[in-house]
Amino acid sequence: MTKAETLRRLLAQDICHVMPCCFDALSAKLIAQEGYDLTFMSGFAASASRIGAPDLGLMSYGEVVDQARNIADAIPIPLIADGDTGYGNAMNVRRTVAGFARAGCGAIMIEDQLAPKRCGHTPGKAVVGRQEAFDRIRAAADERELLRAQGGDILILARTDARHEHGLSEAIDRATQFAELGADILFVEAPKTVEEMRQVCDNLPGPKMANIVEGGETPDLPVDELRDIGFSIAAYPLSLMAAAMQAMVTSLRGMRRDERPGQMDFKELRHRIGFDAYYETSEAYASSRRE
Repeated sequence: MTKAETLRRLLAQDICHVMPCCFDALSAKLIAQEGYDLTFMSGFAASASRIGAPDLGLMSYGEVVDQARNIADAIPIPLIADGDTGYGNAMNVRRTVAGFARAGCGAIMIEDQLAPKRCGHTPGKAVVGRQEAFDRIRAAADERELLRAQGGDILILARTDARHEHGLSEAIDRATQFAELGADILFVEAPKTVEEMRQVCDNLPGPKMANIVEGGETPDLPVDELRDIGFSIAAYPLSLMAAAMQAMVTSLRGMRRDERPGQMDFKELRHRIGFDAYYETSEAYASSRRE
């Protein structure tokens, strides 16, 4: 079963999947080891991790797809990757979708922001006009169908940030059209109240994703409540990065006092990275080392 097929089966379940978001292969590997069913490569976190810079459209298509490929190769669960605006016009969107499918992603997110895009919970973001937004999703869906005809597959997660500039009604209208154009998952970014979250789910078909940023604009609700509202996925884009950064800062400050606070022991660290599995598998070839 492909990662895309696995993701479709997960979305058909009557639950809201908790989706911790990764930023590199190691963070994704930890997510899979802890038993989560899917993950998302957060553009915010990947930009911080890979180039040490904010998520303001600075990472190129090549850098992002390379990061996604490394992550997808490291885990058995589906990865949803952040394809930003598709990196250009509709033809660029098609190339982007194909590239992420080849990289092993189960789904790709395409959004309607103006380039360069911005994190959805930061100021200054703007969206393109309706027709350009629709062309992006139409192109993504067309490429998905071509891939499926050729034996490949990927899901399209269509995102709108129109709530910020134009209000919730416009965002819902755009997402409705995204679904009609063939999007598999819908994502209205940054509803500001529980009532707005309900309106999103009540008015849109198919699977919906909630994006929970601690300290962000969308209410941080319990997962059971998100399911009752109608969400299929609860994404937590910054939880792991924030925890990792805090742990590193704490350790760095402790080292000045000759302390090693909160470290994972070396045995578990080796195991989680994969040393034990490597040595176990390599024993099958031990005879070649004795010759």
